[in-house]
Amino acid sequence: MAACPAILVAAPASGQGKTTVTAALARLYARQGRRVRVFKCGPDFLDPYWHTLASGAPVYQLDLWMTGEADCRARLSAAAADADLIIVEGVMGLFDGTPSAADLARHFGLHVLAVVDASAMAGTFGALTFGLQHYQADLPWAGVLANRVAGVGHAGMLRDSLNQPQDWLGALMHNPALVLPERHLGLTVASEVPDALARLDAAADALAETPLGCMTLHDMQCWNTEFLPAEEGDAQTPPRLLQDKVIAVARDAAFCFIYAANLDCLQSLGAELRFFSPLADDAVPACDAVWLPGGYPELHAGTIAASTRTRDSLAQHIANGLPVWAECGGMMALLQTLVTVDGQAHAQWGLLPGVVSMHERLAALGPQQLTLPSGTLRGHTFHFSTTATSTEVAATAAASTRVGT
Repeated sequence: MAACPAILVAAPASGQGKTTVTAALARLYARQGRRVRVFKCGPDFLDPYWHTLASGAPVYQLDLWMTGEADCRARLSAAAADADLIIVEGVMGLFDGTPSAADLARHFGLHVLAVVDASAMAGTFGALTFGLQHYQADLPWAGVLANRVAGVGHAGMLRDSLNQPQDWLGALMHNPALVLPERHLGLTVASEVPDALARLDAAADALAETPLGCMTLHDMQCWNTEFLPAEEGDAQTPPRLLQDKVIAVARDAAFCFIYAANLDCLQSLGAELRFFSPLADDAVPACDAVWLPGGYPELHAGTIAASTRTRDSLAQHIANGLPVWAECGGMMALLQTLVTVDGQAHAQWGLLPGVVSMHERLAALGPQQLTLPSGTLRGHTFHFSTTATSTEVAATAAASTRVGT
């Protein structure tokens, strides 16, 4: 059994500053030489880019529905054996979804650090904090951090509103320099932001002035959590079903939505991974299968259209009867035409008939699952696009209500 201070950074809603606080905390302690492991609750490709930069370590997802309780337990136990601090960023509001971030916290004993955008409140801050802490019984609790605070006087009013003064972990003042840049699908990928590390350092410096940022490892022992080791059968070495197989993976700014766990899984099954960049017009490497991940083809539509070497080599791969796994943006690039939000039509690779259209608002959101004779595949949808195609569909994933673990 491994033990380690472990917190879940949560909020009453999206947009409160969870990601900034998580990354700032990870950066603050990582640059002090502490070993920090960060996880993201629920499906998210973008926040982990920032957390990886902040912590210097790979970031994995914890999702009781999508990846399962055993996977979550094994990852937390392994991290606790190696880390000085575990930080899990929650998803949406603390109690949103089934299972929710609160369910994850209660299941594994993660102490909840609530981040509240207090820019438009005073005494209500205390009521909101009390509700977050006591809405569900037996919720492990760390305290509350006020975000986007107007000044020292405002911070004092917020602190004084709390029923329990020890819940106060400080205030981050309103500062546009601490805001991480965003685009339509969420945060901008950290590698595309030239001053990304400077932004994280500025946020870490601000956090260092709070009671939370002043805590030592000894202080954090109050958040110590014991994680049971993986049960027998949880972490079995998978059969080498892909031994001697080569999988070519598109990876660049247009195809960047890749879970680290999926790469690990393919390699543990015996596959050799070869990466290529459609934006650089790389030919598809010699391989047994191609993986086209999601990303931002709509931001690079012209470059993708001009990637004729990639297109032709992929067409030959398909003509040879070899498989292609295309997700989200990867599927968009395979179609004939991509229509951007401004109405501009861009020719794509034309390897599938159809047109994909971008929209200003979300077109699909939620968990999906596909039940096959060999088992059930679980994933998620987060699309600002719709597709019209004459392609015959062999099976369709169904929207699912996330229940249980």
